[in-house]
Amino acid sequence: MNPIKVGLLGLGVVGGGTWKVLARNAEEIARRAGRRIEVSRIAVRDVAKARLRVGNDVALSNDPYEVVRDPAIDIVVELIGGTDTARELVLEAIAQGKHVVTANKALLAKHGNEIFAAASARGVMVAFEAAVAGGVPIIKAIREGLTANRIEWVAGIINGTTNFILSEMRSRGLPFDQVLAEAQRLGYAEADPTFDIEGVDAAHKLTLLASLAFGVPVQFDKAHIEGISTLAQEDIAHAERLGYRIKLLGITRRRSDGIELRVHPALVPAQVLLANVEGAMNAVLVRGDAVGPTLYYGQGAGEEPTASAVVADLVDVTRLHTADPGHRVPHLAFQPDAMSDTPILPIEDTHTSFYLRLRVEDRPGVLADIARILADAGISIGSMIQQPSADEDGADIIFLTHLAIERNVARAIASIEALPFVRSSVTRLRMETLV
Repeated sequence: MNPIKVGLLGLGVVGGGTWKVLARNAEEIARRAGRRIEVSRIAVRDVAKARLRVGNDVALSNDPYEVVRDPAIDIVVELIGGTDTARELVLEAIAQGKHVVTANKALLAKHGNEIFAAASARGVMVAFEAAVAGGVPIIKAIREGLTANRIEWVAGIINGTTNFILSEMRSRGLPFDQVLAEAQRLGYAEADPTFDIEGVDAAHKLTLLASLAFGVPVQFDKAHIEGISTLAQEDIAHAERLGYRIKLLGITRRRSDGIELRVHPALVPAQVLLANVEGAMNAVLVRGDAVGPTLYYGQGAGEEPTASAVVADLVDVTRLHTADPGHRVPHLAFQPDAMSDTPILPIEDTHTSFYLRLRVEDRPGVLADIARILADAGISIGSMIQQPSADEDGADIIFLTHLAIERNVARAIASIEALPFVRSSVTRLRMETLV
């Protein structure tokens, strides 16, 4: 049987890893796929530099459209990143009748509905295992392995940069800025780390997981996003003493009135498996009604871990290359005509527990006044800690609440901050038991 011909767009970290894995494991991959998978054309910025890396057996070009429009190419692998040029190239590849493999979570979070619709109309596949959690096969797990389940919720550590930073802040007691600089030095964080530390990268990935879990269109614009750049070292230390660890979580949960879609730091009980994921590792916890909770853990980035997912997609597409489009696994797990219009809920409607920290004057009646405000807002206090503050005649108070509605907590915080004896703004962090 003739080999499948692949056109590779980009030979950076992931593109280079894909080339390396395909070359090293060619025989094993062919045995799994049923035919050989060969990269026959690569689009790169620097042809001369790429030639030194790949040799003379593959055609190189600095025009990606030459690769996309080559009639001999069966599968286009998009690894250039970004959203505008990548979108044009992917849509052109689909129009040319070629299958697409991509690791571009931002592209799919922003333009996924358009891309998947175009692919379905043309009868080709768009595979994107590498777009979420690197080498962790979470897309396949939700789309295929858990297909018998009604997914209840998905919660994940899906950004290695922020997890490394939070792990170092906790274990070494260092402030955010110092650990971020170290993460940049080690290559975990980009020179401009905004997408990572402000939660945008995690929200791209969570948006795709929510669509797969609940059969709703991709709706990145409705995700609630908070990062870790304003997280104080003292809150990480307080959380540890209280038996929790702070993680940047992506959480999507099915409720009777809609779907929660949110990325933010959260206190997680230290005994929960997800709380013990350290360093730059990723982990995703999925709860199905039949199987219960299942955990998927591994390297969420890097040359060969991500390439592993790209090549796995290439094998899947190769196996189904000649299959009737109606017999293939749907892009987002549910048949295109069976997608749901279940609404994404605003963060104000979220139900969770809260960690609240504030500084007050240490005098009689303070706790009673604050407790009255919380009670009037329908917020029940689970526990409270008070300790002397650095201010003279001051005290730091930490409240852990029972389940509460976000809008009620926001209203209560505004009232508390208006009290004359309150000396600081209220630090609010959400808490997740993940059971």
